[in-house]
Amino acid sequence: MSKEVRFIDVTLRDAHQCLWATRMTTAMMKDIAPRLDRAGFEAIDLVGGAVFDVCVRFLREDPWERMRILNTWITETPLIIHTRGQSLFTFEFFADDVVELAAERFAANGMRYHTPYDPINDVRNLRIPIEAARKLGIHTVPGLVYTQSPVHTDDYYARKARELVEIGVDGVFIKDPSGLLTPDRAMTLVPAIKQALGDVPLQLHSHCLSGLAPYTALLAVEHGVDVLHTATSTLANGASHPPTERVVENCRRRGHTADLDLEAIREVAERLDYIAKVEGKPVGEPLEYDEFHFHHQVAGGMISNLKVQLEGVGLADRITEILEEAGRVRADLGYPIVVSPFAQYIVTQAVLNVMAKDQGRDRYDSVPDEVRLYARGGYGEIAGEIDPNLYDRLCGGKEPITDRAGALIPPALDRIRKTRGPFASDDDLLLAAFYDDNQYSALKEAGPIKTDYRLAETPLLTLLKEVALREDIRTFHFMQK
Repeated sequence: MSKEVRFIDVTLRDAHQCLWATRMTTAMMKDIAPRLDRAGFEAIDLVGGAVFDVCVRFLREDPWERMRILNTWITETPLIIHTRGQSLFTFEFFADDVVELAAERFAANGMRYHTPYDPINDVRNLRIPIEAARKLGIHTVPGLVYTQSPVHTDDYYARKARELVEIGVDGVFIKDPSGLLTPDRAMTLVPAIKQALGDVPLQLHSHCLSGLAPYTALLAVEHGVDVLHTATSTLANGASHPPTERVVENCRRRGHTADLDLEAIREVAERLDYIAKVEGKPVGEPLEYDEFHFHHQVAGGMISNLKVQLEGVGLADRITEILEEAGRVRADLGYPIVVSPFAQYIVTQAVLNVMAKDQGRDRYDSVPDEVRLYARGGYGEIAGEIDPNLYDRLCGGKEPITDRAGALIPPALDRIRKTRGPFASDDDLLLAAFYDDNQYSALKEAGPIKTDYRLAETPLLTLLKEVALREDIRTFHFMQK
């Protein structure tokens, strides 16, 4: 049955987070933002996840200022702020007053669309972010993080969807960060969630790490998904998302309506291709299907970083063994979803277990505090079960934590104002809540964001030489004629 398929663009946020280590500057967006704006997307993903953090720590661009600037370049399409629920942009939980003020600043800085999620799908960690945003008129579409495990069944996801509907939402999206959703699972999962949602729209946000996402998206549409998250082709595939142009064309071939201006998107692709060449950055390429990926479920970008880190401890040749152990650790811990921060915790524990084996010690002889806190329920509801003997070993007899994480944190804003203020704005107050004095001061010293794009010198010279060579070749062929 044919239907209207709507699209959300992730080029300016998640796509470069996946392929360019989140290093797309605001200036790089200047020429492409208006073209994305006129393409006809339901919304455009801009800030959240690692983007907020990288803006502060590495690019020295105030993310609040990026929001304001992009609202002058994108005037028709809502811009998305993407958060980790009660954790906002970091791995730690924040007090409710911080989360509520953040929602106010999202609205004040022009963000009209909010996509919060909780890394282990504890809906209690989403209530405050959802309610605070919707009170301000922000269109709020929370995510349910998808994973493959014996406990993450269709019934599990339907139950979580019903919990979100009870809070009150404008939509729900399936967040598939490791590209684990297969075509056959989509045919059962999507109808189960759709039935639980009723008239609430369902979206799909999936990565291409298994190579299956572009085809899975088509089947998801035919089984009830209303909105697809896609990336401009230059920054699609690989660890990123399905390519907008191809998915739109495929939807149309199946008889669906997809009201997007592909010419505008192709202009964006050409400009991104140019930026990638002059900056020496990769473009997305399709990945081969790898069954091992479904065992460890670790995203490709994290595996790349892991390889570098293992070289420093002499374990570079043990990557496969460590990923095997990561799959076992995940099962031991009740199947946490392999997304930040739990991806990092699982892999760290796997490395420690492998090193313990080399030294003749038992697995879990060394355990990070974060893993102990997770096991107690400090991050929220655990989907599976932890063996009682392992729980005792991890938690030392401490009682499980059953309260909502945010409820255990005292209000923080007055304390931050007194100890680190005064602040020129609430935006700065929140930056101080998220970052220490060193990072905060360095960001402020960097000054306003520069919006004039400056090409990297060495890659540019290389490109110019390539262009000159191509012109010489064309001249040679012309002379031969």
